[in-house]
Amino acid sequence: MQSRAKTVSEYLEELPDDRREVIKAVRGVILANLPKGYEECMSYGMIGYVVPHSLYPKGYQCNPKLPLPFLNLASQKNHMAFYLMCCYGDSELRAWFEKAWKDAGKKLDTGAGCVRFKRLDDVPLEVIGQLVARLPVDMYISRIEKVFAENAESRAEKKTAKAKPSKSKPNSGKTSK
Repeated sequence: MQSRAKTVSEYLEELPDDRREVIKAVRGVILANLPKGYEECMSYGMIGYVVPHSLYPKGYQCNPKLPLPFLNLASQKNHMAFYLMCCYGDSELRAWFEKAWKDAGKKLDTGAGCVRFKRLDDVPLEVIGQLVARLPVDMYISRIEKVFAENAESRAEKKTAKAKPSKSKPNSGKTSK
């Protein structure tokens, strides 16, 4: 459920009381641990944490007009979610996060790039804080640039492989019986 709110305050105000309290608690942990350089804003109809164009003028690879996303927090129709762009392309960080979440005794309910939850008790806030704090903005930019370059190289290799003619043996004119 994308919100049309223009500010984080507007977004929080439109939430039902129970969800507002949960989102505020998770947001508080994010803000308390967010390294210098990231900015909070509305992004894709959710609360977003981004690398602003002032630090990364290239913006988001998919849409350079948008700042580079780091993570998002949202209230969806049937759950709330924490979107993990910060783990994109970093299987070690993702594995650490999943293990830390489970080690905290919480059920990990994941979707495509997100962790879903219904109550604050479902969320190990200290794990979210540790994840956010692990990625200073310069480290995140370096890593994401590496991932983008690897993806571009892989796409170029696939395109080259498709363009090469087949090396099948010519028919010798003999037929098998």
